[in-house]
Amino acid sequence: MKKRISKELNLYFTNNFPYKSKKTSNKKYSVVIGIGGNIGNTKKIFNQLFLDLKSDSRFSIVQTSPLLKNPPFGFLEQNYFLNALIVFKTNLSPLRVLDAMQRYENRFKRKRSFQDAPRTLDNDIIFIKNNNTNIKLNTKRLIVPHHGYKQRDSVLIPLKYITKF
Repeated sequence: MKKRISKELNLYFTNNFPYKSKKTSNKKYSVVIGIGGNIGNTKKIFNQLFLDLKSDSRFSIVQTSPLLKNPPFGFLEQNYFLNALIVFKTNLSPLRVLDAMQRYENRFKRKRSFQDAPRTLDNDIIFIKNNNTNIKLNTKRLIVPHHGYKQRDSVLIPLKYITKF
């Protein structure tokens, strides 16, 4: 199903986007990642990432948002993006979550040619909580909350559909 938000923004509802788990998890951290892509069959890539995360015992998926089709920013000479949010629980530390998300990007052939370049899959850590306390990090490798998320429709619109974080 498709829902038009504006001339340039559309929401798509699929089998796994949005999703809400009926299970609870006692894992230590709650994490919100933003996923994005505009190369290849992005819906298929997102669905496979969802299935991979769901079968990965390190993660317990809590919820996903619908998919948002939106224009690129930064480098504008590229295709529109699909974006979504995935909320999961994990016992991995924030930097180990980053490592795992980068391995998933590599599995889906992510190339880092230049900033804001077209990509098959981008996984950004947006928020992390530990026992309902927001974690703030500002290291060379990881900034949480994600820098600039407040200015990105690709985060703010899907975030309206997240109720379990």
